[in-house]
Amino acid sequence: MTVPVVLFYAFAALAVVSALGMVLNVRNTVAGAMSLVVTMVALAGIYVLMEAHLVAVIQIMVYGGAIVVLFLFVVMLLNLRSDDFPPGRQRLLKLAALFLCVFVLFELVRLVLGQREAPPLPAGFGGYHQVGVALYTDYILLVEMASLLLTAAIVGALILAKRNIDS
Repeated sequence: MTVPVVLFYAFAALAVVSALGMVLNVRNTVAGAMSLVVTMVALAGIYVLMEAHLVAVIQIMVYGGAIVVLFLFVVMLLNLRSDDFPPGRQRLLKLAALFLCVFVLFELVRLVLGQREAPPLPAGFGGYHQVGVALYTDYILLVEMASLLLTAAIVGALILAKRNIDS
């Protein structure tokens, strides 16, 4: 096996393990958010292996940085100290995560044993030009909808924070 293949499997395993860490950290949301950051960095490593450097940087800056910071801001704003999940629900969640982990591990072993050569990537894959053209032609409506949704979420968070300060 070559070095990029070994790195791909290492990043993939790290992404799966940290995603499971995020799901299984039901009681500690900050630890779950940090596991989410590790997942995003592992995915960015996979994008670097695919020579999509722009997508890797966007993955770390937007998802690993801004979204996780927004998530932590909301968690700290709501100040959820009590455990709202009954113990029976936690067992069900952990059992579902275990089944998912076994399934992903089975699929990973199946892929490693039946290893095939990947097709070559198209020219300019993951570059600035392709991403910009795709965002502002094919996906412009989705980009604008996401910006409106994020703006509404920020306004809602400010209203909730202002209400807590006045009382």
